Amino acid sequence: MKVEKNYTEPLALMQAWLFLLIAVVLFSGCDSGPRGTLLQVTNITTELADNPMNIEKTAPRFGWELVSDANGARQTAYQVVVSHSASEDEAAVVWDSGKITSGQSQLIPYEGGPLINGERYFWKVKVWNEAGISSDWSNMAFFEMAPYELEKGAQWIGAITRAESGLPAGRNYHEPDMRREENKEKWSKVKPLAKRSIQLRKPFEVESEIEKATVYISGLGHYELKLNGEKVGNSEFAPLWSDYDKTVYYNAYDVTERLVSGENAIGVLLGNGMYNVSGDRYAKFLISFGPPTLFFHLKITYADGEEQLISSDDSWKWSESPITFNCVFGGEDYDATLEQDGWAQPGFDDRNWKPVVIQEAPKGKLCPQHASPVLVQKQYDIKATAEPEENTYVLDMGQNLAGFPSIKVKGQKGQKVKLVVGEHLKESGLVGQGRTGGPHYYEYTLKGDEEESWQPRFSFYGYQYIQVTDVNVPGQEQQADRPTITEIKSNFIYNDATEEGTFESSNEIFNQTHLLINNAIKSNMQSVFTDCPHREKLGWLEETHLNGPGLFYNYDLTQLVPKVMQDMADAQRENGLVPNIAPEYVVFGGDFTDSPEWGVASVVLPWMYYDYYGDSSLIQEYYPMMKKYIDYLGTTADNHIVSHGLGDWYDYGEHAAGYSKNSPIALSATSHYYFGVKLLKKAALMLQKGVDYREYSRLEKQVKEAFNQTFFDPETNQYGTGSQFSNAVPLFLDMVDSTKREAVLAHLVQDIEAHGYRLTTGDVGNRYLYQTLARNGLNEVMFKMHNHYDTPGYGFQIKFGLTTLTEQWDPRKGNSWNHFMMGQIEEWFYRDLAGIQPDPDQPGFKHFLLKPQWVGDMTFVKASYESIYGTIASSWKKEEGNAQFHFDIPANTSATLVLPVEQSAEVRINGSRTEKAKGVSKVQADGHPSFELGSGKYSIEVKF
Repeated sequence: MKVEKNYTEPLALMQAWLFLLIAVVLFSGCDSGPRGTLLQVTNITTELADNPMNIEKTAPRFGWELVSDANGARQTAYQVVVSHSASEDEAAVVWDSGKITSGQSQLIPYEGGPLINGERYFWKVKVWNEAGISSDWSNMAFFEMAPYELEKGAQWIGAITRAESGLPAGRNYHEPDMRREENKEKWSKVKPLAKRSIQLRKPFEVESEIEKATVYISGLGHYELKLNGEKVGNSEFAPLWSDYDKTVYYNAYDVTERLVSGENAIGVLLGNGMYNVSGDRYAKFLISFGPPTLFFHLKITYADGEEQLISSDDSWKWSESPITFNCVFGGEDYDATLEQDGWAQPGFDDRNWKPVVIQEAPKGKLCPQHASPVLVQKQYDIKATAEPEENTYVLDMGQNLAGFPSIKVKGQKGQKVKLVVGEHLKESGLVGQGRTGGPHYYEYTLKGDEEESWQPRFSFYGYQYIQVTDVNVPGQEQQADRPTITEIKSNFIYNDATEEGTFESSNEIFNQTHLLINNAIKSNMQSVFTDCPHREKLGWLEETHLNGPGLFYNYDLTQLVPKVMQDMADAQRENGLVPNIAPEYVVFGGDFTDSPEWGVASVVLPWMYYDYYGDSSLIQEYYPMMKKYIDYLGTTADNHIVSHGLGDWYDYGEHAAGYSKNSPIALSATSHYYFGVKLLKKAALMLQKGVDYREYSRLEKQVKEAFNQTFFDPETNQYGTGSQFSNAVPLFLDMVDSTKREAVLAHLVQDIEAHGYRLTTGDVGNRYLYQTLARNGLNEVMFKMHNHYDTPGYGFQIKFGLTTLTEQWDPRKGNSWNHFMMGQIEEWFYRDLAGIQPDPDQPGFKHFLLKPQWVGDMTFVKASYESIYGTIASSWKKEEGNAQFHFDIPANTSATLVLPVEQSAEVRINGSRTEKAKGVSKVQADGHPSFELGSGKYSIEVKF
């Protein structure tokens, strides 16, 4: 019998093996080339925020980060899809970008049809890598448009109208002014109800199945919202402060899951905040925009499409709250015997409550709050207890901070616990408030049930110590006739701007300095960047730009800085002046209202925002303000020389701290005028304002020429008095003739050496001194200036035992022990020691510079910065004859690396010689090995 051969099965087997081989070649490991750099989309944002509500822009901008395991990963195209629904229903799509050939992954504008006010939209994105391979779709994100004309949907309500309250108007009631009898008389006529905390309630019915429910609320000064007895949101001081005559913020909350079928209840507690500072205890100033007031709007959308609105109107009721006193400066008192159980829950009997009155609305425009809220971020327990006087205990909570205590306490009805807080102790060992403003305290009256818990709602202070008298405290002898604190915490509050940076090194002074400064920043990063968290709580503007890089490296300021810019715009006078503080709650007058080093923040800060986020929207939006301010400074100039202001505030020397003493005030004022003109010219070019560009180009040259004619001495090759600030600021701003730069720089160094490598600059001059040295290759001088435990220096404060940066280099001479205005060294830590620098030609860290520096006897530095593209990390470790560097470069970005060694050094990157290292190309640089690096992780070994 003939046997037929079957060729089909072997052929199929061969084909299968062939396909498998092709797949292995295409998708295996590093040898597969660019096909291996598959991208994953993460951290998608709208307007640089996660799932934001109340978007007002008609074309919101989208962004995302990319992750890849391979070096050199980059995006070549993207596709964005925006829908009405989170489902995959194509009919819900409102914009599909299609595949867009672009490497852009941030600030991509929506280009679909008009978006509907108050509606929520969902979106996703996928990208293609350099080999044309697409990622998976990202997770779905959402954004919600702000409602249209929200203020028409509700009224402002409260317990008393402004007309009846007796509250005087005006912003001139600074503390010394209250010594004048006419001012005392005005404020003595204020009715108690005008500054009393009240609680308001409104019951309502839910009729059927809910699809969505959103609350829009503004309670001024501050509010606490409850729905069916439970607090909504986690803010401590909402809404954020503003100039209430110009801008009033509201918050939005999704409460869909909070509502129940049948009866529900709204409860709102109101306190004074900065809206109504009317004294009775310590207050830096007095100001009132009106008595406590509420705006409320709840929109319920049912599953059948029907809508229900519950708004603040005359159907609400109010009652006095158990908070018997509250002042943002003076503290807070709470009487628990006045509590009304269940007042914010359904079914409460409110027959004894009073009907609200309709109040005059604040003058300011009602706007959504996009900046992050102020929260309790950390808690501290008792570190040590002392008894400086019999029955009086002082609790050391271990950390100076901005915040308030919280307690758990047992006792009899009517017993009181008084908590006196402060950041320093008097010689007697008791808590002192003489330098920080007093009296400020918190008093709690017990209701006498089981263990009671309490914390203040509407006041905070800068403190480390808590003093109590005739109260049992943990760890001490207990007496039966006293209330007993069973637990006490110190609550650290600050803005919820995410912490983005890390820094550590082999130098313990620098590590502790980093902690000191950041604890001070956090203490003063509230609704505004305050000067101190106790005495003033005001937004002094010079901090925002002179400490700006340190702020940007350490925190996500994408939402808070735009709010600060709006504060400046609201504060700007008709003549163009941007005052030293914003919001300008009190008019100090003179140089404390008008100092160019402060007002120029309105021009500098938008450019810093652009440097770190690549977002020019603040320059565009606030260009009119910037221009108006620079034009104002021009009106104060004599032959382009501006002569007023505070100068290099708190410069160092034997003199008392305050006005600039070491350097001419006119030199300081004019250099900042020039700085503003220079940036305004740059803004005009960006915005294609040709007339302005030509005008400010001419003015820039004129101011520079006048400055040099007035302040430069060609015989000594120095500026002004020859002080460190006098020579540093023109060098930093490139005002020095190129033929004179080296001579001026040499004199600057000579002055530092003459002072024993100690600084003489102040609040204004520090940044210019530090960065002039760093940017001119003089980091060893910087190191010597700061690597010690003497004053002036950060080390002295560490040795002194402080936990926050102080107002003066010698804390024994100054008032506040919680200021961050001298914290400009943070920029040096990140920018120079770690070398993480924005590229001035390509802002936003899409491309950036890595220029780490070796200084002194330091053996390692390690830092990271969370850019909008992902984590940038830089570290180095130095040993005798060799060093290791490690860098993380986010996917879809690149960096130019300059190593701090000679060209002759032997360099290996990821184990290979530089010419063979993948994703690496050499670039030209003066005397140092320099490379262009694609994204990824790099381990570099150097022998020298």
